[in-house]
Amino acid sequence: MAALVAPGRTADPARRASGAGRIAAFARPAAVAVAAATTFAYVGAVDPNHPGHYPTCPFRALTGLYCPGCGSLRALHALAHGDLLGALARNPLMVAAVPVLAWWWVRWVQRIARGAPRPRPAPPAVLYGVLAVVLVFWVVRNLPFGGALAP
Repeated sequence: MAALVAPGRTADPARRASGAGRIAAFARPAAVAVAAATTFAYVGAVDPNHPGHYPTCPFRALTGLYCPGCGSLRALHALAHGDLLGALARNPLMVAAVPVLAWWWVRWVQRIARGAPRPRPAPPAVLYGVLAVVLVFWVVRNLPFGGALAP
């Protein structure tokens, strides 16, 4: 088994998860947190409602239809200014995703802090369910009766 372990590494998971290796394990969630906070601060400071600061949605530019992400920057800007209703009016799916992503990040950090093994991916039913929600949202927001979902 020793021949299969890279030089300078140990095959023992308890040793691998201690000390500097454990601190290094927090680098990825820390980088994600910094990227999210930086993005949130930038979008909060630079208003996407004013043209010229952000690129237009390529799907919208080509088809004239809204994609599931259309309105996300404006919703994030509204959230940064404490306007939950304004954010929901621009992209309710993105607003619903924020607490889910925050919960997922907290669970990631907790798993690293406990030294727990990497979790298995979500069951296919969950992944297909999320895909179905996104697709239904995408279609309905472009139908005449789905105007309330348009950004």
